[in-house]
Amino acid sequence: MPQRIAAKSCNANLRCCASSTWCLRPEIPQRLQPEPFPAGEGIYSHEHCGRRRRADRRRNASRVNGPARTAGDCDRVDGGRRVLAGLVSEFRARGAGACGWRLVAPVALSLLAACAPPEPLRIGFLGGISGRVADLGLGGRNAVTLAVEMRNKAGGIGGRQVELLVEDDQQDAEVARKAFARLAERKVEAVVGPMTSAMALAVVPLANDAKLLLVSPTVTTTALSGIDDQFLRVIRATTPYAQKSAGHHLHQQGSRRVAVAYDQRNQAYSESWLADYRQAFENGGGKIVAAEGFQSNEAARFDVLAAHLLEAAPDAVLLIANSVDAALLAQQLRARRPDLQLNASEWAATERLIELGGKAVEGMTMAQFIDRGSRQPAYLAFRQAYRDRFGHEPGFAGLTAFDAANVVLDGLAARREGQGLKRAILDKREFSGAQSPLRFDATGDASRETYLTVIRDGAFVRID
Repeated sequence: MPQRIAAKSCNANLRCCASSTWCLRPEIPQRLQPEPFPAGEGIYSHEHCGRRRRADRRRNASRVNGPARTAGDCDRVDGGRRVLAGLVSEFRARGAGACGWRLVAPVALSLLAACAPPEPLRIGFLGGISGRVADLGLGGRNAVTLAVEMRNKAGGIGGRQVELLVEDDQQDAEVARKAFARLAERKVEAVVGPMTSAMALAVVPLANDAKLLLVSPTVTTTALSGIDDQFLRVIRATTPYAQKSAGHHLHQQGSRRVAVAYDQRNQAYSESWLADYRQAFENGGGKIVAAEGFQSNEAARFDVLAAHLLEAAPDAVLLIANSVDAALLAQQLRARRPDLQLNASEWAATERLIELGGKAVEGMTMAQFIDRGSRQPAYLAFRQAYRDRFGHEPGFAGLTAFDAANVVLDGLAARREGQGLKRAILDKREFSGAQSPLRFDATGDASRETYLTVIRDGAFVRID
């Protein structure tokens, strides 16, 4: 009768599966073992099984939705089933009866469990992939998908593939909370997102309660700065973008009177950005002559809003809004004052702004965290891979989401047994971004370069 012994006693004279906790003695007939065996050996050592597994992982195609079964002999579930069937037949032939089957069943079932493919590591993505902020969310989702596919193609993490679960927050706080709860129920290791500050404020309390890490590509509100919580981000808060913009408006454009339109549906971001800008602009001798809030939705009256802004006779108008609203408002402003200087926050600076705004957004400036003209090899490789996979430019949301996903994946790879993912990331601290290095502080706020850009001939051009 087959006997089982502890796996630590396995050696080259025993047939075993390297992932199992026990091994079968070689008295089991050859025909009952998983096939094929290496010619002339009739054994599997731990060392042999390990080599086969590593070779199998290298051959696996990339997957987003979970791991592919290895074709290796050591991990073949079908082989385990043949062992089970063979053991049953052998015991029946020998008349072992129910008692014998009770003895062999735990051995056979353990063999099947040992040879099953490992569970995937799951990560989530949470962002607005529908509605007026969809360009931000879709760019983020696509980039995280690409990062996961690339990691799986390289063998996964610790021999396990990575599975991506996507949720749409619809830029609605209640929808975002429910979406986060679904990801938590699926036992994801971390969530990449959200993509806007308003959604981050909605879900961070849930993340803290669940001890489930959020790593945001694009959230910049100062309301989450310097807090030791379950929220990390791969960009800076609003302050450096607002300050750099204010300096350019004062000293390069010569503006002294600025009117501002800001989106109140993403109030956590827009009011934070406006406060930083106001302080820098007014300290430099400028004046905010009007600040008009609006609700980003289909009912927004941008013609009325434009008229109110221009009543204050500004030198320039600043738009703190998403790309769709910024483009629509720019058209209304240019129709009334064709020579008006327009500027925007980095939130508007997606490719959709140029697509929808056309000539109305020519000359618009904004500080942002992507240099689309960069010739750095890592960025060029990422950009080409993204374009090949999705057929369009990644934009700033794609760049930072790719970085955020790789922070999560690298953190999972570096995590020690019993260590939390946040601690693993903060201990590592420095990461190689696709365009610039990332460095986290003690509470998970990251620093990265800021670039001043202008829309010129239908493209974002760096001007600093």
